[in-house]
Amino acid sequence: MIPTPRLLLLLLLGSALVAGIALVPALAWLAVAYLVAVAALVTADALVTARPRAIEVERINDTKLSLGASNPVTLLVANRSPRPLRFQLRDEHPHEIAADATILAGEAPPFGLCELRYHLRPARRGDYAFGDVNIRYPSVLGTFVRQARYPAAAAVKVYPNVLDVRKYDLLARKGMLLELGLRPARIYGQGSEFERLREYNTDDEFRRINWKATARRGKPIAAEYETERSQYVVSVIDTGRLMRSPAGAPPADDGQTAGAAPQALTKLDYAINAALLLSYVAILKGDHVGMLSFADDVRAYLAPRRGKGQFYRLLEGLYNVQYEPVEADYARALTYLGTRHKRRSLVVLFTDLVTLDAAKPLISHMSRLAQRHLPLCVVISDPEVARLAAQPVRGTEALYQRAVAEMLLDERQVVLDTLHRNGVLTLDVPADRLSVALINRYLELKGRGAL
Repeated sequence: MIPTPRLLLLLLLGSALVAGIALVPALAWLAVAYLVAVAALVTADALVTARPRAIEVERINDTKLSLGASNPVTLLVANRSPRPLRFQLRDEHPHEIAADATILAGEAPPFGLCELRYHLRPARRGDYAFGDVNIRYPSVLGTFVRQARYPAAAAVKVYPNVLDVRKYDLLARKGMLLELGLRPARIYGQGSEFERLREYNTDDEFRRINWKATARRGKPIAAEYETERSQYVVSVIDTGRLMRSPAGAPPADDGQTAGAAPQALTKLDYAINAALLLSYVAILKGDHVGMLSFADDVRAYLAPRRGKGQFYRLLEGLYNVQYEPVEADYARALTYLGTRHKRRSLVVLFTDLVTLDAAKPLISHMSRLAQRHLPLCVVISDPEVARLAAQPVRGTEALYQRAVAEMLLDERQVVLDTLHRNGVLTLDVPADRLSVALINRYLELKGRGAL
C-alpha cells in the first residue's frame, strides 16, 4: 500500500501532537487517541476497499503481431467488489516495441467489466514477450493507494504484415480490390483453361469457334478460355547487407507514441511483406508457391506447393529471417534453385542494386535463369536518392550530393535495362507501393498467359 498525501498530512498532525508532549505532558493521551483514530481510519479504509483478489485482469492480443502495423492489445479488468473501481493500469509490453500508451486509466462498475485498449507497432520481426500487468487504485476513503501485480507473462511473435493479407482477403470477398489499387487482370481468350461459351464476334480468332455448339445452336459460338491454374511462383529473397538499409519514412503513428520511437522498416521487411502477399494471392489463384532465402549461401528453401497450408509454412519460414552483414551470392542461390526446381516458374528475386560492377553476377545468372523460367527482378527505389538528384544546386555540398545521386540512378537504370535486354522482367518502385505493384504485375503476367 502506498500512503496518499491525505494520510501523510494526518500523520504529520499526529507527529506535531507527539512533539508537543515535551512541552505539555497532558497531550500524551490526546496524541495516543489521535493516532489510534488514524489507525482505525486506515483499517476501516482497508476493509471497505477492494482487495487485489477481487480484481481479475486478462490481456487479449493476437499471438502473431504484424510488422509495421498497428496491432491492438485489449485489457479486460473485472471488478468483483460492490463498489466502483477507479484505477490506473500499466501493461509490461515488450520494451523493444513502440506503444501508443504506457499508462491506461479506467473505471469498472460494481461487479462489472472495464475494457481498455492500446496499440503496438513493431519495427522488427522475431520473438518477444509480454510481462505482467500492474494496477494502482485509490482506497475508498483516500488514505492509501493499493498496487497489485497480476501474472500475465506470455510469448508473442512479430510476423511480416499479415494484416495486409487479411485486408486483401476481406476486400476480395466483397469484390472491392480496387480500393487497394489492384487492377482487374482477368483476360479471356489467351489461356487454355475453358471458361464459358458465348456468341462469336468479328474480333474473335477462328480457332476459338466451338463447332459442336455452333451446330446445335445454328449460329457461330466461340469458346472463352481463362489463364491456367496450377502454375508455379517462387520468391527468392536476398538477406545480404544491402537489404538492411531502411526504406521510406517510419510508419505513421495513430497517436502520441510512448516508449521506443517508431523506426523505418528495412528493405528486407518490405520484401518479405510483398513476398507473402504475392504467395497468398497466387494460392488463391490455384498456383503453387515456394520460397528461397539466401545471403552468401542458401539459408532456407521451401519447395512450391498449393493450398493455404503452404502459406502458413511460408509465414513460419520467414517471420524471423534477419539480414546478414555479407555480400549476396546470386550464383550459389540461383544455381541451387535451378537444380532443385526445374518446372517453368515465375521466379521473383527481391534484392537491391548499387553499381553495375557489383550487379554483373546478378545479370549473368538471371539471364541464364530466363532460358527456362520467367524471372522478375524486384528492387526498391530510394526516395531520398531521387530527392537529392532533383534538388536545386545551392552550394558545393548540394552540387556533390546531386552529382552522386544522379550517378547512382544512372547506374541503377543501366543494370535494369541490361536485365531487360536479357529477357529478365524488372520492377523498381518505392517501398510503400511495392506490394500492390507486384500483385498487379503478377496478375498481368498470369492474365496474358506469360507463365
